[in-house]
Amino acid sequence: MTDVRVAIIGAGVIGLAIAADLARYFTGVVVLEKNDKFGKEISSRNSEVIHAGLYYPSGSLKASLCVEGAALLYEYCSQNHIPHKKLGKLIVATSIEEEESLLRLSEQAHNNGTTGIRLITAQELRNKETSVKAQAALYSPNTGIIDSHRLLSSLCAEAQAAGATIAFGNEVTGITKTASSGAYRLLLGGGEEFSAKLVINCAGLGAEAMARVAGIDIAAANYRIYHCKGTYFSYAKPSPVGMLIYPVPQKHLTGLGIHATLNLAGRLRFGPDTEYIEEISYEIDEGKREDFFTKASRLIEGLDKDAFHPDLCGVRPKLGREEFRDFVITHEAAKGLAGFINLLGIESPGLTASLAIAKYVRKMVAEIGY
Repeated sequence: MTDVRVAIIGAGVIGLAIAADLARYFTGVVVLEKNDKFGKEISSRNSEVIHAGLYYPSGSLKASLCVEGAALLYEYCSQNHIPHKKLGKLIVATSIEEEESLLRLSEQAHNNGTTGIRLITAQELRNKETSVKAQAALYSPNTGIIDSHRLLSSLCAEAQAAGATIAFGNEVTGITKTASSGAYRLLLGGGEEFSAKLVINCAGLGAEAMARVAGIDIAAANYRIYHCKGTYFSYAKPSPVGMLIYPVPQKHLTGLGIHATLNLAGRLRFGPDTEYIEEISYEIDEGKREDFFTKASRLIEGLDKDAFHPDLCGVRPKLGREEFRDFVITHEAAKGLAGFINLLGIESPGLTASLAIAKYVRKMVAEIGY
């Protein structure tokens, strides 16, 4: 591999979106992916929901990039024939306290610039979804679902067509800044080395490790990533709902709670839950069926426990366990690493925000002047 201008670590949806964007403006863009295919971790193990941007604190990157990203993603899907659908979402309240939470969430959504959000009564809710039980709900008409694999495939093809190289099976094991040239020497697992003027860390679950390899003190920078496992159970019977059904989110957005989503074929799925793990594992604990059924039944009436079946697991890279933490998207010049851009904690709404994140990073690259 010859020397390049920009090395992007990670071929998930974020890395591919950045590659597709940057390759339109810069030559010498390469994406380094340790796996044999794109999107094998976070990007292919999620709810495939296009979020509207109502959950995240106003002024945060998660809020602004989600709202912008949703609009960009719907446009991209239409232009590139990516299967998607605006199903709409209901966040339901089952108590007076939860109704008050919906009011605060509605106000925040409007502050974030989320469009179409409105509170509806129990009767309006029944008119929309007869099987959903609640005394009020927040209705988000612009929430949708997407075929994430088709999105990844399209972004990969677009990046390659624009001149980017996607190098699968290439794990980065060393990152060293060269004093003489200011470029970075990257060591790959096979022993190959090359240089890059700019390095963009989009390694997802491995982003902390890449930052550490580059020489960043993780504790001092508050960059520790916690691996949060989320399990999903599918529902074998016809779905009693036609929209996405969510509970009021957990405190500090540690999770959105077990919720009901649909795929493009109309199959109903519940999840994810929240389980912090030390070692990454995608094994499903079938013993969780009872808990999933109980929590899902708080949202939807008439569910059959025997129709709940293990579906998939995903792992989210969370920067905080008990408090809200925003995306970290930063140029690490202040840490002595000019030309090194870090992206850490890119969990939900990362898929929705991917195209907006790519624009955000492109502006950083332009400001750096490489």
